[in-house]
Amino acid sequence: MPDFPIVDAHVHLYDPGVMRYAWMAGKPVFEGPHLMAELDAARGDIEVAALVWIEVDADPGQYLQEASYAAGLGEREPRIKGIVAHAPLERGAAVTPDLEKLAAHDLCRGIRRLLQDEADAEFCLRPDFVEGVQLLPRFDLSFDICVRHHQLAAAVELVRRCPEVRFVLDHIGKPAIRAGLLDPWRNHIKELAELPNVSCKLSGVITEADHHNWTRDHLRPYLDYVISCFGFDRLLYASDWPVSDQTHRYPDWVTILDDLTASCSEGERRKLFRGNALTFYRLDG
Repeated sequence: MPDFPIVDAHVHLYDPGVMRYAWMAGKPVFEGPHLMAELDAARGDIEVAALVWIEVDADPGQYLQEASYAAGLGEREPRIKGIVAHAPLERGAAVTPDLEKLAAHDLCRGIRRLLQDEADAEFCLRPDFVEGVQLLPRFDLSFDICVRHHQLAAAVELVRRCPEVRFVLDHIGKPAIRAGLLDPWRNHIKELAELPNVSCKLSGVITEADHHNWTRDHLRPYLDYVISCFGFDRLLYASDWPVSDQTHRYPDWVTILDDLTASCSEGERRKLFRGNALTFYRLDG
């Protein structure tokens, strides 16, 4: 295990009694509040010094309320150092008032507008959406790219059209690990990594494997490739808790990445498990 406190760049904290989340229906693992007390119980001996709260895909119309709720959590819990809120960027310039309200929260560091479930693989290339993303630097906000592997080509083009925006790829682009497919995912990852304004979260990987029969050997080709492309200056450790509870315990993912990087330098490991998240999300203020 890392012998220093880590920073988790992707945590979902929520209370279904406060906000509505239709996507959780019928999934017992997500029932009830999942807040700092539950995270502390889940992390075991892993010392999490700071974390980034990521929007939880609340039901439509609740995104401003959800961001305010997250900001309130941050006021009470000093380990919540940043929040990434939802905003309907597909509104183009009309989303500006929402971005102003979100950026007014001291902890707001970025925007995530989920793309993974859009039927149109090129949804993110619609002119209004691109215009909305291009507004983010005005508010010093980054964008979390959350897509499935078949949407990566469009994500690459989105980044090319928005060179002033800081992007981070969630969950290594959700490759088809369950099916054992590597291509064309590898090509798209290489293209993204060649763009200097993109970082990548090592997160959500086991979720894309067989939930009941995954092994480290299933994960290794994908992890090795992402590390080789992005290097240790642009990779962020992230848990994706509690979505990760569907497949593994919180310490399991830390252990896998710890073992994978055992031969790396102390500096590289500190960047992965701590430094890059602090830098990308401006968690030191």
